This record gives sequence, structure tokens and C-alpha cells, in this order.
Amino acid sequence: MSRPTARARPATRTEPPSSKAPPPAVPAPKSAARNALKVKVPRAKRFVALAGNIGAGKTTAAKLISQGFGFELFDEPVIDNRFLRDYYGDMSRWSFTLQLEFLIRRVEHHELIHSVRKSCVQDRTLYEDPEIFAKYLHGLGHMTNAELDLYYEYFQRLSRHIVRPDKVICFDVSSEDVLLQRIRTRGRAEEKGIGKQFLKGLNGYYAGFPQVLQEKYGVDCLVVDVSKQDIRRGPGREEFLDRVSAFLA
Repeated sequence: MSRPTARARPATRTEPPSSKAPPPAVPAPKSAARNALKVKVPRAKRFVALAGNIGAGKTTAAKLISQGFGFELFDEPVIDNRFLRDYYGDMSRWSFTLQLEFLIRRVEHHELIHSVRKSCVQDRTLYEDPEIFAKYLHGLGHMTNAELDLYYEYFQRLSRHIVRPDKVICFDVSSEDVLLQRIRTRGRAEEKGIGKQFLKGLNGYYAGFPQVLQEKYGVDCLVVDVSKQDIRRGPGREEFLDRVSAFLA
């Protein structure tokens, strides 16, 4: 006969499952908490754009939003821009040309965004050029009156039927020293000649840009002061994505 190896234990030695308190809940890891953010974003397609001075951190933010929420990313057309190096070398000669180049490329982005089914994030808005850069370059004498008028005519014609962003996140960095440091850190060769005074002038225009977006173009805008906040990692990243989630909901 075989040994009864499967003999049941006496009932008195087995505790009922309900007699023990359940183990304490283990906090969800940060990665799981971040993934949960996606469910807070409306299922309807969203078009969000980033705005801010040179070096404010728009490209980093656009990539974070794309990765964190699954949005299609539309980069600012600067890396392969055929006029950017010449522009920084001689603004009076190339400002009008560069503004037209940016206008065409950003309108193309809007057309593509309209055709894409998923939500999209755009690195720099279409509206910063006519409301900030074109006006500023004209004020500095780098664009003539005729060039500015012609630029606005092109802008009106090309942007007449495009879809506007649902939301814009505008980065505020009041310190030109911080902007310069970030520009130097990313190390784009064509930006080496950017000076503190040039950034200060742009900051003057950016101060009123959120109001222009809301009142002139009817676009809701969230202003985020990132002068001291590092959104690339750690608590700064988490806080930024939480604010974006609430803003887009």
C-alpha cells in the first residue's frame, strides 16, 4: 500500500482567510502613477502648442507631453532650416526671408495636424511670429515697413482656414541670464551670437502674449513659470505633467 501523503490537516490548525487583516497596500510606483495620467486626458482629439522665448524649454516640454500622453510631436523647424544660420549672421538681410520660411512650415504643420487622428503637440505656435518676432525685428530695423506689410498679407491668406490650437502652454522665463545659460547648454552653433539684450526685447513682447492669444485668437492659455523649475526629471517633471493633465482635461 502506498503512504497517505495527501492526508488533510485538522481543521483546528487552519485559520479562516477572513481572520487575517489584508496586507497594507503598496504605493504604486511613479511610472504607474504617470501612466494613470493618460486616462485623465479627454478621448477627443486635442491640439496643444508650446510658446515661449528662445531657450525657455519648449522643445523639452513638447517631447515630455508627446511621451507622457501619446501625442504626435511636431518639432519646431529649426534644425534643418536653410536660412537660420544666415539670419543670425545678418538679420537685416534675412529676417523677412526667415519669417516667411517659418510661416510656410508652421502652416504645413497645422494642415498635417488637421489630418492626423490622434492628439498633437506643436513646438512653438504659429502666432508667435506675427505677434512677437515680426514686430520685434521690424522695430529693430531688420524688416522694412513694406516687408512687414507683405508678411502680414501672407499670414492672413495662409492662416485663413487653418485649425487653431485647442490649448497653448506659454513658458515664462523672466531672467535673460537663465535663457542664455540654457541656450549655451543645448549648444546650437547658429545661436552662439544671441545676446542678452535681444532676449530681453523678446521677453517684453512675451509678457502680453497670453492675453493676445486669448482675446485676439480665442485660444486658452496656461502660463508656466519655469525660471527655476527643471521639468526634465524628478519632482519638476511630475509637477509639470500634472499641470498639463489638468489643463487639457
